[in-house]
Formats: sequence, structure tokens, C-alpha cells
Amino acid sequence: MAYQSESALENKLIEQLVSKGYQWVPEVKSEATMIANFRTVMEKRNSTNIGQEPLTDKEFERLMTQINGKSIFDSAKILRDKVLLKRDSGKNLYLELFNTKEWCKNTFQVTNQITLEGKYTNRYDVTILINGLPLVQVELKRSGVDMTEAFNQIMRYRKHTFTGLFRYIQVFVISNSQETRYFSNSDGEILKSHMFYWSDVENNRINVLSEFAESFMEKCHLAKMIARYMVINETDKLLMVMRPYQVYAVEALVRQALETKNNGYIWHTTGSGKTLTSFKASQIIAQEESIEKVFFLVDRKDLDSQTLAEFNKFEADSVDMTDNTYKLLKQMGDRTKPLILTTIQKMANAVKSEHKVIDSYREDRVVFIIDECHRTQFGEMHKLIHKHFKNAQYFGFTGTPRFPENPSQDGRVTADIFQKCLHHYLIKDAIRDENVLGFSVEYISTFRGQFDEENQDRVAGINTNEVWMADERLEDITKHILKNHRKKTKNQQYTAIFTVQSIKMAIKYYNLFKQHADGINVASIFTYGANEPGNEDISTEHSRDSLERIMKDYNETFGTNFSTDNFNGYFADVSKRIKKGVPGERLDILIVVDMFLTGFDSKPLNTLYVDRNLKYHTLLQAYSRTNRIEKETKPYGNIVCYRNLKYQTDEAIKLYSQTNDTNTVLMASYAEYLTEFRAALASLLQLAPTPESVDQLEAEEDQYQFVVLFRELSKLLLKLRTFDEFEFSEDTIGIVEQNYQDFKSKYFAIYEKVKKKDKGEEVSILDNLDFAIEVIQTDTINVSYILNLIRNINLEDEDERDKNVATIHRLLDQADNEDLRLKADLIRKFLDKVVPVLDKETNLDEAYNEFEEEEREGEIYDFAQNVELEPTVVNEFLAEYEYSGSLNRERVSDQINGSFIKKRRKIDRIFEFVMENTRKFMSV
Repeated sequence: MAYQSESALENKLIEQLVSKGYQWVPEVKSEATMIANFRTVMEKRNSTNIGQEPLTDKEFERLMTQINGKSIFDSAKILRDKVLLKRDSGKNLYLELFNTKEWCKNTFQVTNQITLEGKYTNRYDVTILINGLPLVQVELKRSGVDMTEAFNQIMRYRKHTFTGLFRYIQVFVISNSQETRYFSNSDGEILKSHMFYWSDVENNRINVLSEFAESFMEKCHLAKMIARYMVINETDKLLMVMRPYQVYAVEALVRQALETKNNGYIWHTTGSGKTLTSFKASQIIAQEESIEKVFFLVDRKDLDSQTLAEFNKFEADSVDMTDNTYKLLKQMGDRTKPLILTTIQKMANAVKSEHKVIDSYREDRVVFIIDECHRTQFGEMHKLIHKHFKNAQYFGFTGTPRFPENPSQDGRVTADIFQKCLHHYLIKDAIRDENVLGFSVEYISTFRGQFDEENQDRVAGINTNEVWMADERLEDITKHILKNHRKKTKNQQYTAIFTVQSIKMAIKYYNLFKQHADGINVASIFTYGANEPGNEDISTEHSRDSLERIMKDYNETFGTNFSTDNFNGYFADVSKRIKKGVPGERLDILIVVDMFLTGFDSKPLNTLYVDRNLKYHTLLQAYSRTNRIEKETKPYGNIVCYRNLKYQTDEAIKLYSQTNDTNTVLMASYAEYLTEFRAALASLLQLAPTPESVDQLEAEEDQYQFVVLFRELSKLLLKLRTFDEFEFSEDTIGIVEQNYQDFKSKYFAIYEKVKKKDKGEEVSILDNLDFAIEVIQTDTINVSYILNLIRNINLEDEDERDKNVATIHRLLDQADNEDLRLKADLIRKFLDKVVPVLDKETNLDEAYNEFEEEEREGEIYDFAQNVELEPTVVNEFLAEYEYSGSLNRERVSDQINGSFIKKRRKIDRIFEFVMENTRKFMSV
């Protein structure tokens, strides 16, 4: 059976959309016709406000100046707001671009093959216009083609020609007919991990394009996704689109709140984005007139700077960080504030105070949304709140509900308080959908001599101080961690948490790490009792004194000034350093007892060391600190247990996956990965027995096959490297490191060849092939990494801005990436000359791009003067080289006057300039 061509797939999709009520507008094929269509639709939709006098050309020009060519983030805000246009008569006119309330009342159109001329000519497959604006872009590949090729094509379009009104694209859809995904647009980098599957309410994937179009792209649903289920993140200046299970959970919770007086809870696995789901549910319910107030309750120890920032970006000034209950009462007294975030503990104090403000809500319809509702703390205060608020509803969010197997201390389970589970999304679902990572768990025996750790009864009876706390054992574990830490964290590209059984143990481990650690930053954090006695095991040092000493070391390492009097500041700084993988500024290992093991999200955290007993919800919560999706260099969360927790791990996974199969959550063993690696190596060597033989692969099909085989081999190698047993030798894995590196050089040669050629009109099976460079490249500090740091410079705070700039300077000084070294002086100039004078509201992506464009124009002008050519001629040479990857020597020669020797020298200089200038300004 022949493959369905891309054009046939396009036509089928358009036919389906038209049958669902979309208007087919084949005349919209260029930027000019799209703008003309937008004007027609916009004037018709706003005819009541516009009145009898249609917009003049000058008025429309002013409108386009206001709304066109803005950043993606600003365009998204403009789309959702009313646009104020001053008419020629001086009157104010408010225009609506998108109906965010009544989704079905927007105007839906579809076209295809819009062609835009930029640096390259690009044609876009299917464009969905809502009210004349291109809000959804669909990129299609024929069946059998890797999805990442469509993703890479969109990334290229974003860079080259997605300008003007195309900045209004909210959602991209990519499909190869049998597999379909969607993701939100952004000014910054879009990771492949942000491509989402759509599914039904029971988490069954909807993959086939025709079924996806029937569900996701139904007119009202698509407009609702854009209006209600996208989030404008003010803090990070980006757009976010919600995943299907988040949408279904919000809809179920809102329905329960508005149509019943019953409670409910959402069971979404840890790491799947419960915070965003709960924000959105809170936000929607708070807008309902029948609801007087929504209280979002968190545990005090989870209220870190991340939670504060995330809440305030959705509901400004809704967060009360103080310990003062009066502040909460004051907020409650303001009836115009529909949503308040506070701690469980403070709400309990407010209720106990019997203040008149609390009393005024006694009969009102209020909603409590409780984060991490499996916690014992909420169970303890539920009776207190329930007794006071007569018309309250309670909705909980948890990744690990309490069941009869793991009830709370008072014997209750989650359903006892919250009644019904309104929606569930289990860890096995999240791993399948690539929304969280699985776990690679190792169990390291730490007992010498005859002792069976498999005997659970025997383990339970161990004398903690004699065995678990033995100095020799703790020292062995410390040395084992330090020996293997760089393997686990990809040369400290990632960070780790070490959870232990007690504060005493944490302090002993900290002392050992300070004694043995070299080049690894270690800290610890814990709470201390105000009146606890000294402890003989730590030389009578009070735990607060121990923490002061740890903070002093921390201050010396990072140039901070914390003490136990400023514990919250220390907590926030530690949190930041575990989340940011900036070399020299990151915290490599954080030793904790219970802190940071729930509700803490950090993508650069990939390893958890465990020396304590864990089970059920505490085990899965702790493990899940490592499973946030990041780049392909993070294939799973590493868990290293220095106690035999295999039984407890299996039981927890079975309970929270609702299955007896743990293989969906736990990754393969070293032996299994090694077998896969050897099989992949055999396939590679069959195609290319030696690195030199890769040069003989002349057919594109063979080169394609080599790239695919070597890419998969490298992904397996990445996983093998994290295991203690790994050794890069022929005896162990079947290939010596030098041979692997030689194959890698051939791989990069093909990659460079493909990267240089234009992808526009040429047909090649290598075009858009995913080379997975992140997996294979050892450089962690590259151009993309530095540009991302620039994107996140804090312009709000001058001191923070200067620290950010200093960090980037330091990394540039240490850089060994060739492309980055070429660009380093350019970046330094931007940091030193441009950043200090930028406004707080400046879009750093746009500022850097403008700066780079000006610098490039200056270099081209100076070089043109030097070789006695017009700058336009040099620009033509650059455009030709960027387009085709080559430069016609005869054409260059025709532009130059002079003797043969003089011409040859100039031609050589032109070729050198063109290649270096292109590499310098086009590398990302």
C-alpha cells in the first residue's frame, strides 16, 4: 500500500474541517491577502461599534501599527483584550479581536499553502484563521515520517518567516496521520518535551489525525482551548497550553462546584502539572458570582518562592507570605479579592480567632482548594473549618491519595474527607504520554558480613544507632556517592537530593561530605527545635548551631549572608540553586530529612540518594522529585537506595499505578540496557564496520540509516553511563571510546552538511531528521544555553541583573564550545553596552536580535569598504551561502576588479568572511 502524500493528507483535513463548519478561504495565500481578509472579518464582527462609517485606510494602518509585528507574548495579550483605536474624528473605538467568553461565536476559516517571503521562501501546510488571525498552524508529514521532522520544520519557520500577524499563532499541531501532537507558541526556546498528546476523559490517546480533528479541532472546543485553557505566564513571559487531563480535571471540578454542593478530589500523579490545574480551576470558580471566595490552601513548608511566583503571575497580590494571621483577615475583609492563597496553619489560626471577618463568611458560599491534600495537616484542621463554614465545599489535589493501605494517623483515607475522585491521571499514564520520566532504581547493600537485607522482619528490628548510624557505614556511602555522582548527573549538569532518616544523620553526612568532597557543592537544610537539648552523637552541638555552621560554609561558597535568623531567605536560595543548573552557582547535593520531598519541582534535579525507610506516598513523592521532563540528556530519574527498598518500591508503584506491572514505571536494569546497546552496535557495524566506511555511504538512504542507528546507540550509551558498573571498554560494552568518538565525528559531518543546506524547496530524506545533538554533544555550555540565560536576565532588579550578567561573563570565559567562542565578544558587548540601559519591560529576545542585526550590518559595511565592494553585493554573497551552503567562485570574481593575484586574495578573503560571518551570526 502506498503512503498517503502530504498534499492528500492536507486535502483530507481541510475537507473534514469544512464539514465541521469552517469556511474555506483559498484566496488567502499570502501576507497581503491574509491582512485583507482580516480587515474584512474584523470590520464585520465589530460593525456595531464601528457604526455607519467604515474604517478609513489610515485608521486601519494605525490599527495594524498597534497590533502587528509584536512579540508572541504581547500578541497573545492583545488578542484577549479590547483594542483601543482613535478614529480620525478623535473618537475612541474599542475593537474585539477574539471572543473569550462565547467561544462558538468567533469566525472560523481554514486555508493552506500560505507563502511568505523572508530570508527563505516558506509555504505553510494548513492555517486556521479565527476572526481572520492565524491562531493555529498545522504542519503535516506523510505516514511513517518521524514526528520530530515536523517539529523541526516549525522551529525553522519560527526563525525565518513567522512574523507579522503570524505572531498571533497560539497553538501548533503536527501530525503524520497516525500520530498527532499539539504545543503552544513562544518567543523563546520550545522543547520537544512540550509537545502533548490529546486524549479522551479516560486518558485514552487520540492519535489519528482525523480523530484528533474531530475532537480537538472542533470549532467551539478549539476556541475554548485558546480562551480558557491557555495561560499567559507573566513571570516568564510565555504562553502555556494545558494538557488534556488538566482540561478534564478542571471541567469536572468546576462542574462539581457549580452544579452540586458535594466535595471531590483530583488524583494526578506527582510531576504532571497539578499546580497549573489547580490555578486554573481556582481562577474559573473565583469568577463565578455565586461563589463569594476561593481559598487555596498549601502547607507552610511548601510555600517557597516558586509557589509564590507561580500564584502571583495568575492572581496579582493573592499570596500572603507573612506569618501574621491579621494579614489574612485583612485580605478576607476585602470582598473584591475573589481568590486568596494562604497556608493551612494560618487558616486554622484565623478560624480559632473568631474574628468578625471570619464570622462574616459563616453562611457564605466559599470553596477551599487544598494542595497535596493527602497530608495529615489538612485532616486535622478539616473538622475545625467544617464546623465554622456552613456552606463550604472542599476540593483536593494529590498525586498520592491515602488508601486503606496507607491511611493517615487518624485512620482516615482521602475519600473520607473529599468523597469522590473527580478525575485521575496515574503515573503509568504520565510516563506513557512522556509527561514525566520513569525511575532507574539501584539498591546498594551497605552491610558487610552475613546479613540478609531481604528479610523484612530482620531489617525492621535493626538497632538504628548501632547499624544505620555506624560511622564506617556512613563514610562508605559518602565515598560511594562522591565516586559515582558525576556519572549520575552527567558531569554535574544535573543536581541531586540526599534524603536521610534524621537531623542527626544529616549532620553526620554533611561533616563527611565536607571532609571528602572535591569540586562538589554540598549543603543541608532542616528545621530545629527551639529548646532541644544537646546531642552526644554530634558533640553536644545543638541542631541550630549545626545549621549555623552549614550556613556559614554556604555563605563562603556562594557569597551569600544567611543565618538561622533568616531561615526563609536560606530556604529560597537553596531552592533556587537546586533548580538552576548554572555551573559554579548550582548546589550539587542537598542533604534533607523531609524538606523538599513534596511539592518541589526542579527540572535539573535528576538524582535522589536515599538512606532512610520510605513507603507508599512518602516513597513515591520522594522519588518523583527526579522525574520532571527536561532535555533528552535526562532519560529518567536516578534513585540510589542505600537500603533495600525494593519491596516498598514495588508496592508503592502497584498502588499508585493501579496495576501489578511495575515495568511501566521502573526502567530497565544495567544488564538489559547493555543487551540493547550491544544489539544496536551490531546493527551499526553491519551498516558501517569502521568509522572510515561511513564515508562510503553515498546514498542518502544509507546516510539516513547511519544517523538513526548511531543516534539510538548514543541514547542507550547515555543511560548506561549512569550505572556504577559502566566501563567504556570493548570487553564491557563492545566498543572502545576512541572508536565511538570517531563514529561521532562522522555523525557530526553529516549533521553539518545538512545544517548548511537550505531546507526550503529541496526534497531530501535528511531534511528535518532529528539528530538528537543534545544527547551526543558533550558541550553543555553552548550558544543556545547562553542565549537562554540572556533571555532570563532579571531587568526588574539592578543587583540581580548585574549578577546574571556576571554569571554569563564567567561562563563565556570558560567556554570551550567552538560556536560560542566565535560569538563570545558579540555577547559580551551586548551584556556590557546594551543590557544596562534596557527598560524593565524590554523583551530580551527582541533586544538581542536587534543588537545582533545592527552589529552584523556594521561588520558587513566595514568589510565591504575594505574589499571595495558595495554592502549590497556582500549581502548577496551571504544570502547565497546561507541558502545553498556554497558560494559560486566565478560570480564572486565577476564583482572584483584588479590583477589576477589581487583578485584571488580578495576572493579568498570574501569566502573566509562569508563563512565566518554566517557561522557567527547564524549559530544558535
